[in-house]
Amino acid sequence: MDKFTEEINACLKVLEEGGLILYPTDTVWGIGCDATNQEAVRKVYALKNRDDSKALICLVANDAMLERHIDKVPELAYDIMDLSTKPTTIIYDRPKSVAKNLIAEDNTLAIRVASDKFCKYLINKFRKPIVSTSANVSDEPSPKGFHEISESILKGVDYVVNLHPENPNAVPSAIIKLGNDGTVKVIRA
Repeated sequence: MDKFTEEINACLKVLEEGGLILYPTDTVWGIGCDATNQEAVRKVYALKNRDDSKALICLVANDAMLERHIDKVPELAYDIMDLSTKPTTIIYDRPKSVAKNLIAEDNTLAIRVASDKFCKYLINKFRKPIVSTSANVSDEPSPKGFHEISESILKGVDYVVNLHPENPNAVPSAIIKLGNDGTVKVIRA
């Protein structure tokens, strides 16, 4: 079995058991868990020492998975995803079939369709969205590389992926909020 498949299988086992993984994403290193498992999501908030009113980002493998977890995806979202030159997270109204503690107080959820091979493959095999939040304790800077991830994060996850990110100079994604009423707000460019 090749290294890539070994890493995918190890992650799947941890995700299925409600554990936390530390993994390279299409942006920065992320802490991940099953986005439909409320207890797993709670562990992420605890590890990051983060108030659970601060929403987390969720990754899906493709448009079809996105459509299963959002009440109505605005047409504009597809244009933004097609035209974006960097990973872009979109905040949608009325998410569904995800952990309740993942949904923001205003009934929205930030979702990004993963663009890197590892994340797409992992999420496709898992068949559910996974949480993706930067691998840092709240109020500390996001690590720019694996070497900047704190000991508390490394010790606090159940599995650390042993692969290099596709894009080693990654930066956090852009974040755009799309309201079902047609409003568009850039949260992070």
